[in-house]
Formats: sequence, structure tokens, C-alpha cells
Amino acid sequence: MTPDRARHCPESVDPTDSRYDQHFLAFLGATADARATDILKSHSDDLTQLRDLGKARAAARSLRTLTSVHVYGGSAYHHDSTLLAPLEELAEVLSEEQFEDGLWDQGGAHSPPDTAFSVVDLALARGLLDQDAHPSTERLRSTVGRILRAAGRGLATGGVHTANHRWLVCAALARIHAQWPDPSYVRRIDAWLAEGIDQLPGGEYSERSPNYAAAVTNPALLTIARLHGREDLYANVRANLTAGLYLVEPNGEVESVHSRRQDQTALRHLPEFWLQYRELAIRDGDGRFAAVAALLGERGTDQTFGETPAGDRLAEILDRPELARHLPEPASLPTDFEHHDDSCRLVRVRHGRNTATVFGGTDFPELRAISSGLSTNPTFFRMRKGAAILDSLRLAPRFFSLGHFRAEGLERDTDGWRLHAEVRGAYHQPLPPGHRRQDGGYALTDDGRFWSAMDFPHREREYRTLRTEILLREVPGFGWDLTCSQTGADVPFALELCFRPGGELTGDGLERVSDTTYQLVHGEAVYTVGEDRIIFGPGNGKGGRQPPVVDPGERYAWLGGSLTPDGIRVLITGRTQTTYRLTLR
Repeated sequence: MTPDRARHCPESVDPTDSRYDQHFLAFLGATADARATDILKSHSDDLTQLRDLGKARAAARSLRTLTSVHVYGGSAYHHDSTLLAPLEELAEVLSEEQFEDGLWDQGGAHSPPDTAFSVVDLALARGLLDQDAHPSTERLRSTVGRILRAAGRGLATGGVHTANHRWLVCAALARIHAQWPDPSYVRRIDAWLAEGIDQLPGGEYSERSPNYAAAVTNPALLTIARLHGREDLYANVRANLTAGLYLVEPNGEVESVHSRRQDQTALRHLPEFWLQYRELAIRDGDGRFAAVAALLGERGTDQTFGETPAGDRLAEILDRPELARHLPEPASLPTDFEHHDDSCRLVRVRHGRNTATVFGGTDFPELRAISSGLSTNPTFFRMRKGAAILDSLRLAPRFFSLGHFRAEGLERDTDGWRLHAEVRGAYHQPLPPGHRRQDGGYALTDDGRFWSAMDFPHREREYRTLRTEILLREVPGFGWDLTCSQTGADVPFALELCFRPGGELTGDGLERVSDTTYQLVHGEAVYTVGEDRIIFGPGNGKGGRQPPVVDPGERYAWLGGSLTPDGIRVLITGRTQTTYRLTLR
């Protein structure tokens, strides 16, 4: 599809124009100037340090940021000649490090998707420089243009290796095509888009990752919608941002326990979505999205503003001046709800400053694998009472070294939620006569826990089974009752509670296991942060083991891996065949 080229000749952003949000522009201008100062300072001695392998993305982003302050009339660096040498050096470094196929090595050999990250930044910068048309940047524009045209060839033929990379490459090609139209770019974009957008019914993309939704997929789809004439893609971004309204915590963190990517065990912050909420708020007149954008603007100088420095975002506003227009009237955000996303097997509950997450959607039960790209976090419950945060609740039975409980389903159960799983371990019988070998050279096979030259598939098995059912029920006053029933095998278990560092743990029944780990043997314990606290218990004795053990399973232990979360850990131990009830108040 041929793009409407008139739409990518952006109006100049005049910081005195009443059509624009003056406070918003003043904030972005000031943070961009500060960011530019930091870039110049960090590279003042040796800009060529960016020649190091894997630094193309950093160089391209630095070039984009310096370009934004150079062309912006509200910047202290507007048309400042001291920027020219660093800008030209960055461009030359990128040009020299580019291979003949137009790609860079950054994270992968001659990587099309990693190259696309840099191309998006460079194409945006080149567009701003062209619009500004200052005589002093003529050589810079020529170098950047040469880089982009070379990269276009590699992106129009190269492959990808994650779901979001498809849309990133499309966005990069759409930006190059807007400046140097080429039918091969259009064909490649349409080929990727023909695969369909990988969005789940609840609004999450297939990777279920707030990090990649915010940093890659949503920005890419918005670019394709605008530059490639695919306005239907606004609906995908809108659905993802709507889902995000139920994932945000009161302090701006975003729930990521359900992610299939690296952020399933990391903190992510809503500000990464800032400009996307702003764009859709203005485009749709959506008061909810406007409220999020306004809230994030108020938090702009907060240390949790997100991974992208606020100053780096000025370029996006100059590229799409409509984002600087005034937001519509904010509407109330959902702060009292129970939200069930069945496509991720995730439940979110919020009452003001108090929230909880119930999760039963790891990929492990279906695929029996721990691997990059899979959801495997065994945390099945989280809650926070204001500043007092229970980051993780996990269950680890010591059963055939199969590791933590990971639910096979999440279902509504009367007035609560039911998680359940069944795992089996086998003892193997002698091989039938027809499969025996005198030389003992049997096939190396997997019995579900480990590999051995035992020809496991041809043996009869004698199974041991462990069935687990966990019922979670909210009680008045924002408390939760957990009932854990484990039947079948009689083995030890450890229930692991991990609290966010920064609070105080007290309780007469606590016994220290290590510097950050305790066992609750009897009674209740309290985790306190300021005026907020979570009371939990009761202890369940010592479970017949001293010290208590959390078994991550053979898949982790063999590789020397760890599933121990950061924070203050409390273990409640026992044996299966009994029902244990945990209260959280």
C-alpha cells in the first residue's frame, strides 16, 4: 500500500503555540536538554568508544536525542554548532560499523531485528533534520541517508526470531519507505502483516510482556498504522492499553508475572507506555487514557519513570506534533475491580491502594519445559497492602525433583479461585524380551526428569502421583484465605512467601534460616512498612526437615540455576496428605 506522504511532513512544534500543552513541552524540553548534556559529557573524551561491537543501538539513540534538541526551537541547544561534531562522529561510526548487507552486529550476527531498532531512531532523526533543513546538517543528513538506504535492503530480505520483531521490522521499513519509496519494502511489510497480529482475546500480545508491548509492539503498530495506511492496527494498540488499566499497581508498576519473556521476574513500570496512552487519548478522546497520560506526566521526574529517559522522548513529539496537543478531560480510572483475563489465566483484584494477583497460566504443564520464551514463573499469588508488598507466594513439594507447583488451570470456585495440578514420577520395570539387547546399548531417552541409556519408552511404568489443589478466597477488609490440599504421595513441602525489601518482619514463631530467610514454626508473623502491614500464618511446625528446603527441581539444579527470589523470605513447611490453611490479612 502506498502511504500518504503528506501525513509524514510534520508541522513544526512551536512551544508558544496555544494548541500545544505548554507544561508538557516545557518538561520534555528541559529533560531533553539535560539528556543531551549527559550524552555529550559521557562521550566527550572518546566518541569512538561506540565502535565497540553491539553499540549501534546506543549510538543511534544518542544521535536521535541530540538531533531533537538541535532542531527544537524551545531547546537551549537549538542550532548549537557544538552539537555538529558529535552528531557527525556518531553517524560516521554507525556507517563504518555497518556491513555490506546494511545490517549491524548487535546481539546477533548481521541481525535484521536489532538493526531495525537503530533504523527506527535514525529514520526519525533524518526526518527531523530534513524538515529543519539547516545548512549546517547537510553532511550529517547525507551520511544518515546512506545508512538508511543500505539498511533497507537487509531489512527487506532478512528474518527475525521473536514475535515482536516482525512489527519492529515493518515499522523500520515503513519509515525508510516514507523517505525513499521502494516496492520491495511494501511487499515485505505486507508479507509480515499477512501473518496476523498475535493478540490474545484479553488484549495481551502472544509474548504477554509489558516490556515488549511498551517498547516494541505498540510503538511499531502505531508507526505502521500511520505510515503504511493500516489504521485498523490502532484497535490492537487500544485493546492492549485497555488491558493495561487492570495491570497497573498504585505506584506505577505493571504486573508481569504472566509474561513469556525476561520481565516475568522483573519490575516493569507504566511510564514505558506514556506516549502510547497519550496518543490514543488524543486520537480517541478517551478520558481513561488521558487520566493515565496525565498521571504519568505528573510522575515524570520520579525515579521510577521507566527505562527510557524522559529526554529521549522529545524526538517522538517532534515527529508527531499532535501528541503535544492538550489531553481530553480525564475520566476516572478503575481502582475497585476484579478482572479475569482467561487468555492469560490471570486474575487481578484492586481496592484502592490494595491489590492482589492470582496466576495459573504458566506454559510448563503443556510443554514440560523451562526455556526462554516460555512463561514459567511459579509465583501463583501476590498482594500488596499499600507499601507492604508480598511479591511472591510459591509452593515447592519435594517430589521426584519435579520442582515448584505450576497450575494446570485457573477456575472460578464459588466465592474464590481454584488452582490445580497433577504431577507423576515413574519407576521403570524391566524391558520386555523383544527390546532387550545383549550388549546393553539402549537408546538414550528422557523419562520426564533426566536422560539415561535405558530405552524408557518401551518399559512399563509404576507411577507415584501428587495432586495439588489451592483455593484462594478474598475476605472482608482485603484479606485472603488460602487452602492448600495435596493428596497422593506423602512428601515434604515448603510454602514460600517473599516480601519486598524495605520492611520489618516480626513474630514470635519465626526462626532464622539464613540472612534473608525465616521459617514460621507457629503463630502469626507480621510484615510492616510504615503504617502498612500484612499479617500472615499460622506456622505449621518444622515439617520434619531442618533446615527447611525449597526444591527448584532437576531442571534448575542440574544447571546450577536458582529460583530463589530477592527479598525477605518466610517458609511454612509441612507434609502432603494434610490440608494447610494460610491467612493473609
